[in-house]
Amino acid sequence: MKKVLVTGGLGFIGSHTVVELHNAGYEAIIIDNLSNSSIDVLDGIARIIGKKPVFENLDLRDKSAVQGFFSKYNDVVGVIHFAASKAVGESVENPLLYYENNINALVYVLQELTKMPSANFIFSSSCTVYGQAEKMPITEDASIQPAASPYGNTKQIGEEIINDVAKVSSVKAILLRYFNPVGAHPSAEIGELPIGVPQNLMPFITQTGIGLREQLSVYGDDYPTPDGTAIRDYIHVVDLAKAHVVAMHRLVENKNLEKVETFNLGTGTGSSVLEVINAFEKVSGKKLPYKIVGRREGDVISAYANTDKANQVLGWKAELSLEESLASAWKWEQKIRS
Repeated sequence: MKKVLVTGGLGFIGSHTVVELHNAGYEAIIIDNLSNSSIDVLDGIARIIGKKPVFENLDLRDKSAVQGFFSKYNDVVGVIHFAASKAVGESVENPLLYYENNINALVYVLQELTKMPSANFIFSSSCTVYGQAEKMPITEDASIQPAASPYGNTKQIGEEIINDVAKVSSVKAILLRYFNPVGAHPSAEIGELPIGVPQNLMPFITQTGIGLREQLSVYGDDYPTPDGTAIRDYIHVVDLAKAHVVAMHRLVENKNLEKVETFNLGTGTGSSVLEVINAFEKVSGKKLPYKIVGRREGDVISAYANTDKANQVLGWKAELSLEESLASAWKWEQKIRS
């Protein structure tokens, strides 16, 4: 089995990708420092795939620890790099944390990969690099707008670093720009596990649905959208995880057409906050209490993907619906609160 390093592999998207890598015949080796995840996720993965993956509790901001890892595991065929802080609001409040965590870790991993005769690197990027795009749906050649938050800026800088490194090294890379990952594994063994108050809409909805939160805050109803609330492209995390496996296979098989390729990962459909609330009420049978509050700094009006390139060039397509995403997230929420 070819070995793939998954940094941040106990996080939301990372854990689902570990499962899909296993399903595709790869062996995932996980690095995570547990700063925004739980060691219990390792058991959840093991219950799904029938064995516990190799796990290293390691902080990628520790350069010597990163060097030590690659000395020990010098036979990995590729790296899928998830490890990063990811909350827009928190990044506005604590920018230096985001620059240290998201940039330093990336640099230290890439430094080790450049020592290899061949290295395959998949970067967990984001549609935030587009800022408030000028037209919808967003294509990969849409202009990169000034970042609306330090988090968005770290993704832009990260992409620039990877492009620069690929020009002068053996590193081949695929940049995957996600839209909004949601849902949980159908087994309800793994899912989104936010620490503290959720920064993302979906876990806030499910936590409100189960009674953990008094009500959901909807940030702004005065956007220039059909119902006044912000529009996003919500993609099921299992679909997203499968895209990483397809991308890794593309690099390993030398099917890439350029040294660095970029793909949007979304469904191609935008859903407003109120539409998501209505869909949740439909699948859960629960009325969701919410209140309209002021807009949140760093939020864009609308963002949904043009997925033609991912569909045609990468050979991947999102298959699961918003309602299926919500139903799986609700099943997961009920399980962890039971």
